[in-house]
Amino acid sequence: MPGDERDLVAGLRSGDAEAFERTYERYRRRLHGYLVRMARNRHVAEDLLQETWLRLASRSRDLDEDTDLGAWLFTVARNLFLSHVRRAMCGVERLDCAACASQGGLNATPFEIASATQTQRRLERALLELPIDQREVLVLVAVERLEPGQVATVLGVKPEAVRKRLERARKALAETLEAKGDKP
Repeated sequence: MPGDERDLVAGLRSGDAEAFERTYERYRRRLHGYLVRMARNRHVAEDLLQETWLRLASRSRDLDEDTDLGAWLFTVARNLFLSHVRRAMCGVERLDCAACASQGGLNATPFEIASATQTQRRLERALLELPIDQREVLVLVAVERLEPGQVATVLGVKPEAVRKRLERARKALAETLEAKGDKP
């Protein structure tokens, strides 16, 4: 674990507000992007992101000294997303996938939405069509740039399972793009 990450964890464990702010700045956009891509609804993603930060605030003193902060945050975000999906499947709330499609993209600001390339938009649409498990591994590895060991921690699987899921997900993405007349 890099020294800067170790310092953040130590600061969080001691209740240092500056460490929380630095952690927020380092991971906010990545976690938001992950949650938007998984939930396919910006409002749901923002709620889940807020809950992720609340969990960090309430549990930061309990972190182990050697906590991989990125893997911890993505694990919390993933668990919150899965809980959301379970509630939605039980009829507590409905996922509104049409809302995501009507927003014109998955970037955080209007400027970023307007400046997104056509290729990025095609990739994002194809990514949204993949099953959740395939979309998740691609987002964590290719978009959020987590190391395979971190992804294994987040998903609660062995690194070999991450490799196999990633291979299947890349193949499915390529097939989805081909079916739409796009090249990967």
